[in-house]
Amino acid sequence: MQLRHKALVLALAMGTVVSGLAGTGPAAAQEAQREARGATPIEWSTCAADVLAEIPAAQRDKVSCANHPVPLDHSKPNGAKITVALMKRPAEDQANKIGSLFINPGGPGGAGLIYSAYGSSFFQPEIMKRFDLIGFDPRGVGRSSPLRCFKTLEEANEIFGRMAAIPVTRTEIRDTMDATVDYTDACARNAGPLLNHMSTEAVARDLDLLRQGVGDRQLTFVGFSYGTLLGATYANIFPSKSRALVLDGNVDPALRTSNGAEYDRQRAQGFELALDAFLKRCDADGDKCAYSDGDPRAKFDEVRDHLRTQSITLPSGEVVTYAGYIGQVTSDLYAPTRFKALAAWLQSAYAVLHPTATTLSVEEQQQAQAELPPLANKHGLADIRAGLVGDTEYLFDDSYYGVNCTDKPFLRIPQLFPVLASKWERESPTFGRQQAASDLLTCATWPVPHPDRWAGPWNKRTPNPVVVVGNYYDPATQYEFSKRMARQLGNARLISVDSFGHCILGDSAGADTAVTDYLVNLKAPADGQVFQPNAQPF
Repeated sequence: MQLRHKALVLALAMGTVVSGLAGTGPAAAQEAQREARGATPIEWSTCAADVLAEIPAAQRDKVSCANHPVPLDHSKPNGAKITVALMKRPAEDQANKIGSLFINPGGPGGAGLIYSAYGSSFFQPEIMKRFDLIGFDPRGVGRSSPLRCFKTLEEANEIFGRMAAIPVTRTEIRDTMDATVDYTDACARNAGPLLNHMSTEAVARDLDLLRQGVGDRQLTFVGFSYGTLLGATYANIFPSKSRALVLDGNVDPALRTSNGAEYDRQRAQGFELALDAFLKRCDADGDKCAYSDGDPRAKFDEVRDHLRTQSITLPSGEVVTYAGYIGQVTSDLYAPTRFKALAAWLQSAYAVLHPTATTLSVEEQQQAQAELPPLANKHGLADIRAGLVGDTEYLFDDSYYGVNCTDKPFLRIPQLFPVLASKWERESPTFGRQQAASDLLTCATWPVPHPDRWAGPWNKRTPNPVVVVGNYYDPATQYEFSKRMARQLGNARLISVDSFGHCILGDSAGADTAVTDYLVNLKAPADGQVFQPNAQPF
């Protein structure tokens, strides 16, 4: 759900504000007429072989797929169309089916198509019985008319290859800023008209057509991370059409859509809070954590500061750089199941500077490393572009910035980056510069200077409370954001989990039971409940 490039831009056309207000004006009349006519039903068929290859074998004979047309521009419903790719995993008890449950995995840019086949990872059996689970790639993502800024892989590699994930030196900063302008110029040349229609509002309007396409009177939805912004946007554009919405790992919608720089500055602070909690837990758990010998906080800071000017080579042969160190920690804070291996890796790096420090054997270090994911690249994704040669068609999408640079307003002054990166780094020594090198940098020259987007209101009242779920030590969307989401929505209940990691459904029996009762029986949980995770990190 996550890291490197995420952004938004300025200006909200007054027409968007008017058209977004549910129940008033010509837009509402148009919606009512469309619903009365009935939206085009989704036509389900056998999933493509390459899609089936991505899901568990046991699910392949259960699911079906569709490519459903939606307007490129919702203000022109009879104009050009794009398609949204969907997958349905049918309810096990069709005779007692409640309806469809739509899932968004976050990002933005997260491909959600196959999530319906993994429903048991997030949901209790009763949900699997009572709902058709529907995953979809939002517009511009994956198999849904992907937004592409390049024609060839070689052009992409040339530009991305000049970017530093965390620019520190003057040369790195200059080269990364220059390459970022080349990147946004490529988007202007190649992305086409979709570039102007990548807002979360557009996705919410797509989602309403999909709801109608499956024949549901109201929407049942679970959104993770960025998906919480999609859910909140839907709830405020279509409050009467919202049956049950669960938002897990929440953004602060008002801040995100009014001040992108301040939102990202606070995101960096959220990662710092999570890191500090990880180091304190490691210290408290003693021998259970391989990094507990000594002061974990002081050890971490010493290695981080050393790496700003000199890399470290582990006994395994792995070379650890400054960006690699921060990137690894950023990635692993998302999942407490990786904390033990992360602690062992951090200890092995510290032991290079202090050879008498306790550390694992080379074999144990290699085993710990095998448990860790690949380092994140500039986009927060595994570096799938590495090692490809030849005149290769560019097949990835650039939806992360397409959405963020549309939704989040930033000053269009790229020269602010070095100043703000230094300021954020003083406030958030580990993650401040990394966060600044994402949306703040890229969205300053994004080629859609005045996008149509939803920036509120956020307080429309839905028939049933929206259930907001937040982890105390969520790195990517700090807990304070979940509290703000619950306050800003017109009708919400906040439940919390005393847990590390980004998002929690599927990993806390108490929270899962409360969510199941809500989705199935529309029994909203009591506000303010605090649950525990199923497992502790050490």
